[in-house]
Amino acid sequence: MFKTLTSLSVIALTALVVPATAQDTDSEKPASDQLLDLGQPADANPQLGSRYSKEKVGDWDLACIKTEGESDPCSLLQILNDDKGNPMAEFSLFRIEGQGQAVAGATIIVPLETLLPAQLTLSVDNAPGKRYSYSFCNPYGCVAQIGLTEEDIAAFKRGKTATLSLVPAPAPDQLVTLNLSLSGFTAGFDKVDVVSDK
Repeated sequence: MFKTLTSLSVIALTALVVPATAQDTDSEKPASDQLLDLGQPADANPQLGSRYSKEKVGDWDLACIKTEGESDPCSLLQILNDDKGNPMAEFSLFRIEGQGQAVAGATIIVPLETLLPAQLTLSVDNAPGKRYSYSFCNPYGCVAQIGLTEEDIAAFKRGKTATLSLVPAPAPDQLVTLNLSLSGFTAGFDKVDVVSDK
């Protein structure tokens, strides 16, 4: 895979250099300005609808979506990496207020080639885990939308590491485990916006 990416990078770079060289001989001004992005001043404020990190809380980001309102809705976000440091999953959590059992909800995004019937397992500090179904898949990955009870949140606050387990579709006999750090979770949970289930 890396050979293919490297080859494509070389081809793309060659495609840029050849026309620039050809145009240099035809005129005195280099054409590289026409082919390359020269950048623009970075705006200190995030654009409407974009996600940004408001603050870091332990290993979590307080991730907010820019809106036209006075305050932007925020959730706790953590990117989960494999043992080689490659991003594999995203865990985004928000609080829920209402009459239901769930006091928080989370959206978990995993790679597209995940075996959906095997479900997603979430456990804290090697305690017995819970299985959750996937809700849907889109071009970015497969999504599980889960509800977390008071007991689940208490375990997150006491714990050090949660483990997310999934099964890859190309290798259904294997189990991929990803670590979700709980460092900063307690402080971050209190800063997350509350969504009403009414």
